[in-house]
Amino acid sequence: MDLTLGPEPVLRYKDKVAVLTGGTKGIGAAIVRLFVRHGAKVVFCAKEEAAKELEAELMPSGQGNFLYVRCDVTREEDIKRLIEMTVERYGKIDCLINNAGWHPPEQTIDDTSAEDFRSLLNLNLIGYFLTAKYALPHLRKTKGTIINLSSLVGLIGQSSAIPYVATKGAITAMTKAMAVDESRHGVRVNGISPGNIWTPLWEDLSCASSNPEAMIQGGRDAQLMGRMGTAEECAQAALYLASEGTFCTGVDLLLTGGAELNYGCKNQTLSRSSIYH
Repeated sequence: MDLTLGPEPVLRYKDKVAVLTGGTKGIGAAIVRLFVRHGAKVVFCAKEEAAKELEAELMPSGQGNFLYVRCDVTREEDIKRLIEMTVERYGKIDCLINNAGWHPPEQTIDDTSAEDFRSLLNLNLIGYFLTAKYALPHLRKTKGTIINLSSLVGLIGQSSAIPYVATKGAITAMTKAMAVDESRHGVRVNGISPGNIWTPLWEDLSCASSNPEAMIQGGRDAQLMGRMGTAEECAQAALYLASEGTFCTGVDLLLTGGAELNYGCKNQTLSRSSIYH
């Protein structure tokens, strides 16, 4: 819900320039919508030409401005171009939100090749590093902020997901190291580690499983609150860190519904069906 002052909404990020990777669906699209609604100029990107629906939705409703750029974050030249186009269009960068990434289907170490691992590292981790590298000269001028989307599993682990967990743990560690280095320039660097958030990727992964209904119910039951989070709740957390969280740096914000708390049935010798039921 928008904060209000009299009849007009308070625009929490008015005239700020934000760059977002992986912005056409799920958490990324929710962040684009919220930042534009709060007056930001948002440059968002994705690998595919998949922005037309979101652009049509934003056109009549936003208080801010937006630009879609096609960008493959595994290609350094694409990342350079993304940053250059942002500065060329809007003259500055106040916020970088690294969100582009992927969670492969369940996979054991025996079935994971070195090339599989390298490919995921390139997308989930090196892409974040390079986008920050090229955005930082501009963020230092504005004393801006970086927000890295990580995952709770980078902290607590996850079965059948060794490469993914490794990339997310590295993102969280990199966020803290970057916060230390960039504090001398007045740049804040924070992370958000969501738990189970219902997104198109979660839906795809559940559909690819042997028992989608059980997987989805297990996803709900993993939280103390008995539900998955929403992409919109992630967007609200990102807006807080960008706009109001001015004394936050090096923070790993756990957006998890309490999934990391309390004892639970974690016996991996049990079958999946007995764990979920």
